[in-house]
Amino acid sequence: MNPQVDKYLSKVRNWPEEMKKLRTIILDCGLTEELKWGKPCYAFQNSNVVVIQGFKEYCALMFFKGVLLNDPEGILVRMGEHTRVGRQIRLKDAREIVRMKSVLKAYIHEAIEVEKAGLKVKPREKTALKLPEEFHKKLDKDPALKTAFGALTPGRQRAYGFYFSQPKQSKTRESRIEKYRQQILRGKGLNDR
Repeated sequence: MNPQVDKYLSKVRNWPEEMKKLRTIILDCGLTEELKWGKPCYAFQNSNVVVIQGFKEYCALMFFKGVLLNDPEGILVRMGEHTRVGRQIRLKDAREIVRMKSVLKAYIHEAIEVEKAGLKVKPREKTALKLPEEFHKKLDKDPALKTAFGALTPGRQRAYGFYFSQPKQSKTRESRIEKYRQQILRGKGLNDR
């Protein structure tokens, strides 16, 4: 047991009892416990396997390579439409966790086997960055913006491209571009502070 996780669990407001039960189950599977990204994270030979997450509506076990797991119970959930690899098991009360203990352990053990086997998810094929016409025009007129955008990581560039392309109306796309101009010039991503 990691003292940092003890401290985290003593202060957590949402799902403290459920998280403690999940912690016991996970530790019983022989994983190493750390506090990463402000959450209890469990690893096998320095490879992250599962993390305990607390949300408003549920707590969850998030498997880093969940897409590689079999899901005989049909309980693995994709977190968002753009999530490729991670999967969650969402839980809503301590009794449910107790009832599902053997199922949860089976999923955790399978995730450990994925790590032992060295399985990896194939990288996504690189596709050309899609930027709206309005942003291309803005980049052509503003060399500083073009340079700053080019210096961003590919992931940050994709995030901006996706965000700027979403609106149907050109006026809205232009408004978004203008709103984030300074943030791009500062070398920040869409969600960076």
